[in-house]
Amino acid sequence: MRRPHIRRVAIAVAVTSAATLPGPAFASAPDGPARVATAAASPVAAARAAAFAHASATGVTHGDTLEAKDVMTDPDGKQHVRFVRTHQGLPVLGGDMVVHLGRRGEYLGVTRAADHVVRPSTVEARLTPEQAERKAEAAAKGDAGTAHLVVDARDGAADLAYQVIVTDSGTTEAGASSTVVVDARTGEIRSNTPNSDEFISPSLAAALREHGESATPQTGTAAGAATGLSGLTGIAAAGHYPATATGSGSSLFAGKVALTTTRTARTSYVLKDPTRWNTETRDAKGQELESFARGKAFTDGDNKWGTGTTAARTTAAVDAQYGITQTLDFYKKAFGRKGIKNNSAGARGMVHFGNKVGNAFWDSLCGCMLYGDGDGDLFKKPLVVLDVTGHELTHGVVDATAALEPTRVDNDGNQYGEPGALNESLADIFGSNVEFSANNPKNPPNYLVGEKLGLAQKFLRRLDHPSLDRLEETIDYWSPAAYDTEVHAGSGVSSHAFYLLAEGSGRKTINGVAYDSPTYDGSPVTGIGRTKATAVFYRALTRYMVSTTDFHDARMATLKAATDLYGASSAEYKAVDRAWAAVNVTVANTPAAHR
Repeated sequence: MRRPHIRRVAIAVAVTSAATLPGPAFASAPDGPARVATAAASPVAAARAAAFAHASATGVTHGDTLEAKDVMTDPDGKQHVRFVRTHQGLPVLGGDMVVHLGRRGEYLGVTRAADHVVRPSTVEARLTPEQAERKAEAAAKGDAGTAHLVVDARDGAADLAYQVIVTDSGTTEAGASSTVVVDARTGEIRSNTPNSDEFISPSLAAALREHGESATPQTGTAAGAATGLSGLTGIAAAGHYPATATGSGSSLFAGKVALTTTRTARTSYVLKDPTRWNTETRDAKGQELESFARGKAFTDGDNKWGTGTTAARTTAAVDAQYGITQTLDFYKKAFGRKGIKNNSAGARGMVHFGNKVGNAFWDSLCGCMLYGDGDGDLFKKPLVVLDVTGHELTHGVVDATAALEPTRVDNDGNQYGEPGALNESLADIFGSNVEFSANNPKNPPNYLVGEKLGLAQKFLRRLDHPSLDRLEETIDYWSPAAYDTEVHAGSGVSSHAFYLLAEGSGRKTINGVAYDSPTYDGSPVTGIGRTKATAVFYRALTRYMVSTTDFHDARMATLKAATDLYGASSAEYKAVDRAWAAVNVTVANTPAAHR
């Protein structure tokens, strides 16, 4: 059964204005490691106590328990504690919040997903767990795991439900898993959401077939000096293994690149990077694996990887490992973020996923990147392009922070709603930043997404003028219709706002690419530069966004971030406001539920 559209609201409550923060080169404070109660008992305890002391603002009530997901600490001592909630021991979907503390631990405000007290109308299920599992299997067309009771607070109510993980789902591409939520009283399917974020949506695949088009990417050459990584540790003295080693790779799309690997014997190397928390790429061997441990490690005898062609299985692994490490480098250099979850853990990828899979995914169940080899029809080569990796790994960063979710998923697997569209937009925004950070001459940085896929329109999406994407029919401006727009199409609203904030409106040429960004009412916008714009959006994501954040919430989140970084009377703050107005997201058209 198709779930009706769910309109969800994020409530942001601020008690005091934050002081301007000092910023390093990327104009944003580096994040300390993600910490939970055992590692940062004082701020977690203070935030938890503040949440209950200010229950009218936070919405917590008797029977609620708050579990810390992470703690972000600013240079001036302010802290932001992200919580997930349980009620009477049951996980609450859409019950997440961020409690903001001053440097002395005082309560400053809260950003919360649920706009009401989470108190289910009943705590008695009419369905048995076994009945819920059968309904989940039928909905997701796969194999159901154990059903667990939850409280579903995502739709403005709080209802008892079962949550079921369904593997080998026929409603996801390549048999990935899906999370199904079943109403515990009525048996209605409340949601059926894939656990992987697909780069190529079902609607895009359908559009390509309708246009009779296939992607024919132009791969790079293997010649030339290795680029991309510098200052790496050399090979350790013989006999001391494992050791860090510097190798080289001949990629499909990025030319010849340097790779940091692990030397396990005199003539044996593994494609694992010990300088980046053992980040590793493995071979899925043509299987639909959602378990990284089952992937086959890539090994080599001379530390020279790939041939620049698909004839060698290691070539796709070179692109994947390069893209993953470049993404980690971007987040660390720009924000001090230590890994996707900010917990000093390496990222993981698997190439050669499935049989003729024309897609790439971030899989939250696996906690890794999955790359298909192309289906031989719409996509002729593996989707291991740099901005694809940056895009998909950013979904992992979003999962670890705001955990933005679509409001519904249709029977074809297409996702809808503003929080999901914002998720896709952030992935495009930071994916393009990965290109700028890498600055690889074989993959010049730009504000285009998927420009190396070989599409007839020369890109998949673009941030300056999103509606030039005719395949996904991406939108430039907000309207109430954005509430129920497919997420990749809807992503244009916030992506456009970011571009305007970074570069301004009108004509501009950057790295040989011509841009001409319009505005909703024709008013000009002056940009503040990509570095500052990216800092604002990152801070907004990690401090002020929650699972239900929509475009108007995102406007408020970025304004708060600009206040923190530059001050409420700064030119940067005013530019953020103008950029959102230029895509028709304003105070005047804010939905009544936000006021």
